[in-house]
Amino acid sequence: MGNCTLELELIPTTKHLKMVDLSTFDFVLIIAFFAITLFIGIYVSKQSGKSSAAYFLSNRNMPWWLLGVSMVATTFSTDTPNLVTDIVRNNGVSGNWVWWAFLITGLLTVFVYAKLWRKSKVNTDIEFYELRYGGAPARFLRGFRAIYLGIIFNILAMAGVTLAAIKIGGIMLGLQPWETVIYAGFITVVFSALGGFKGVVYTDFILFFTAMAGAIGAAYYLVGLPEVGGLEALLTHENVADKLNILPDFSNTEALITLLIIPLAVQWWSSWYPGAEPGGGGYIAQRMLAAKDENHAIGATFFFNIMHYALRPWPWIIVALASLVVFPDLASIQETFPNVADDKLGHDLAYSAMLTKLPHGLLGLVLASLVAAYMSTISTHLNWGSSYIVNDFYKQQVNKNASEKELVNVGRISTVVLMIFSALLALVLTNALQLFDIILMFGAGTGLIFILRWFWWRINAWSEISAMFVSGIVSIVLNFTSLGETLFGDAGVMPSWAKFPFVVLITTVVWIAVTYMTQAETKDVLQNFYKRIQPGGPGWSKVISEANREDIELVDQNEGWSVPSGILAMLVGCLLIYSIMFATGKLIYGEYTSALGLAGLALSSALVLRNLWKKIKANVL
Repeated sequence: MGNCTLELELIPTTKHLKMVDLSTFDFVLIIAFFAITLFIGIYVSKQSGKSSAAYFLSNRNMPWWLLGVSMVATTFSTDTPNLVTDIVRNNGVSGNWVWWAFLITGLLTVFVYAKLWRKSKVNTDIEFYELRYGGAPARFLRGFRAIYLGIIFNILAMAGVTLAAIKIGGIMLGLQPWETVIYAGFITVVFSALGGFKGVVYTDFILFFTAMAGAIGAAYYLVGLPEVGGLEALLTHENVADKLNILPDFSNTEALITLLIIPLAVQWWSSWYPGAEPGGGGYIAQRMLAAKDENHAIGATFFFNIMHYALRPWPWIIVALASLVVFPDLASIQETFPNVADDKLGHDLAYSAMLTKLPHGLLGLVLASLVAAYMSTISTHLNWGSSYIVNDFYKQQVNKNASEKELVNVGRISTVVLMIFSALLALVLTNALQLFDIILMFGAGTGLIFILRWFWWRINAWSEISAMFVSGIVSIVLNFTSLGETLFGDAGVMPSWAKFPFVVLITTVVWIAVTYMTQAETKDVLQNFYKRIQPGGPGWSKVISEANREDIELVDQNEGWSVPSGILAMLVGCLLIYSIMFATGKLIYGEYTSALGLAGLALSSALVLRNLWKKIKANVL
């Protein structure tokens, strides 16, 4: 799950909230954690400040394991356990397919696009636009997307994450919203501004283990609460028994379509989602670009997908199931926390409510882990957003001759400014659910372009521009006018689940039509792109044929087309990771025969994948 949440509708009123009882040891753990991360930022600041390449990409010398851990830490935000809890309490464990389906695009990035991104040698994924396209449309795309993603979207995303932190701070610590923002935000922005990308990645390594220890420790303890009665009692409890299925109920057509079919058939390839962009992108691309070579880029993204999907969700799911016993409904949550306003009450609060029952020591560790989750996500967004502002806006539009020192200073200033604006928005934000749903729908239908633009020469800048604006306009019309209610309302012409596929269909038809109605990119642009990337495949045959007639050699004979093997590896990888995920679930459920069978399937998939890797691995000198 990405760090941009879908469920942030809840912020407690913290006027007189009761603070959980923290011991001196709890405070020592939290303060020590803050001190360590701040020290790392200061320690690497001199190295990071040497150049913009060092500040944003650590001079492209990062190993796969460090980048992989950083990706996992970044996508564990303060709002992530809340979202999983909300999903489980409303739709059961199977409701998580709404984000589990993104594994497909994640592994497509691993086995097809990671190598291509690293070979592009761009400084940001936005810079890619002027590598793949040419002229004024490419410059417009680069500038517009830099502002939209680097500033507008980034501030919205960080405000949502900060809102979740405010909620936790209010429930668990009795903090006023502004106090949470000051305490957590100040340390984060200081080490992010000083340490740059290297500081972010180094601290992520600590943040990851802290966050995982906290999540696992909380799940283990909370299942053992007297009112829960242990794992066996939990799984047979009447509030939980009908929530355990990993797959949706096939007899419930609407649930099956909404929770499984649309995510697996449409969503994964058609929508833009932070951390799971079709074809790679965003902060995932930033880490691939910072890798030592193509193989390290592949290794980092594969490690991330294993940890993100196969292992990490289960501690959150267990706490969410236990919350159904302790807090079976919203009324029980409100009874325990009477200062939460009626219109702010939501199921996602159950995770924070459960954490208030932790003992000293573990409570401090869990709070430190939530701080870690917040800091890792915000620091990544700050550095990633600043890289767009510096490399794709300031350097291109403001001062093309800026020195490296000036670019680093602009990066540090923009880091602080982004933090300030996102914090101010978080303080006034009370309902981010609709906002982020719309942001997701804004990218509906654009994902296919991000996948195909590497392998089909005919796609041009106008393809992306038309898709971007059409998906946005259609989404606005369907969400803010009566037409949306007429088409997809309770008494609409079409079922509500059809809204997303409808936007995808309209967007796809329009951008394909625009592609053929406008001129292709120039011969020089296409040839230069092919020379650097060597994407291969039938989609470039026309460009290669024209180059051959002009005695221009485009194809590196040492580069075979690995995409078919990459797609097969993606499918086998999905089988591997889903098998691990299901086996873990069945083991927790006590269904040992099924768990053993799934473990065997995972082992077999791993052996097949090992052989496929030999065909995909890049020859790096």
